[in-house]
Amino acid sequence: MEVSKRFEQAINKLYNAFHNDTLHPECCKQCAVGNILDGKDSWKHLSDNHGATTLNYLGQVHQNLGRTFNGYSPIELLHIEATFLKGCGYIIPLHHKNKRPKHVTDKDVLFLGLTAVVSYLCELDKRHDVMDCTTLFNYCNVIKQVSLLS
Repeated sequence: MEVSKRFEQAINKLYNAFHNDTLHPECCKQCAVGNILDGKDSWKHLSDNHGATTLNYLGQVHQNLGRTFNGYSPIELLHIEATFLKGCGYIIPLHHKNKRPKHVTDKDVLFLGLTAVVSYLCELDKRHDVMDCTTLFNYCNVIKQVSLLS
């Protein structure tokens, strides 16, 4: 199956950010979307809160004009970031009173966030989830067999 340019670029940027320690969930330039957008933080003006999934007035204007940023619409960018933050263990939107991981740059925390983002990027491009290992382990058949034994 052919991979879209936006998908390939996003995955490469996130991979590099993870391995170069330039991924930080609380920094608009180094979060998932910040990395996808080449370290720019202008995307944060599309909503009123980091992690929000509702476009503000400016975000609505860009969305209605059909603008994309490295291939992603404003609403897609907000959902990518929300997916990343939730995957890392945050309660969104980000707020000092909301739950957050104890060590926000811990590789295990970041990996969970990235796993969620990659799955979501696959969903956006209507492709098989490359993070889904159920077919690799024939997981669905195991569940059917266990339920038959019960």
